[in-house]
Amino acid sequence: MTATTSRTTVNTVILDVPDPTAAEAFYAAFGVGDHVVVRAGEAPTTGFRGYTLSLVVSQPNIVDAFVDAALAAGATSLKPVKKGFWGYGGVVQAPDGAIWKVATSSKKNSGPATRQIDDIVLLLGVDDVKASKEFYVDHGLEVAKSFGRKYVEFATDGTGVKLALYGRRALAKDAGVPPEGTGSHRIALGSASGAFTDPDGFAWEPLSD
Repeated sequence: MTATTSRTTVNTVILDVPDPTAAEAFYAAFGVGDHVVVRAGEAPTTGFRGYTLSLVVSQPNIVDAFVDAALAAGATSLKPVKKGFWGYGGVVQAPDGAIWKVATSSKKNSGPATRQIDDIVLLLGVDDVKASKEFYVDHGLEVAKSFGRKYVEFATDGTGVKLALYGRRALAKDAGVPPEGTGSHRIALGSASGAFTDPDGFAWEPLSD
């Protein structure tokens, strides 16, 4: 019998925001309030913060529902929703500065719109995908998909946030923003795996009781 081992995963995403009450209201209206934690934080930051969060859903009308809700709650459109060879999606920026992509691989609706999220993916824009991949493997993450030095996706336990690595410039282009940015990422990765910081300055924090 094979022994069961615990897997290092991202259990929750923690966002540092200037106004937690306003951020909580926004994320509740957006429909992702159960998946993020906000806390007060005003560490200096300018430009691209080096990450995006993605909602993966099952069909285009669900993309529209989430994007419309985000815009109505005060988000800014970075990339309007549209069809592409990969599917259908768009990108918005929350009032606190976090960038969210909402997308589906489907190009047709097969039913009414819901607010069902299939996956939440945290994409970290890194300087060296190969080096960051090795760092995370050394810290107990298991690789689910890997495309050389371009993209890496790690396995989850089915309950947390998917973590993936992408080149910083490529991620910024995908988000529709310039790649330049300095200062705090204003995000932390909550996990049961303890505290550490990766080569690009993204911090992992223990889950609070």
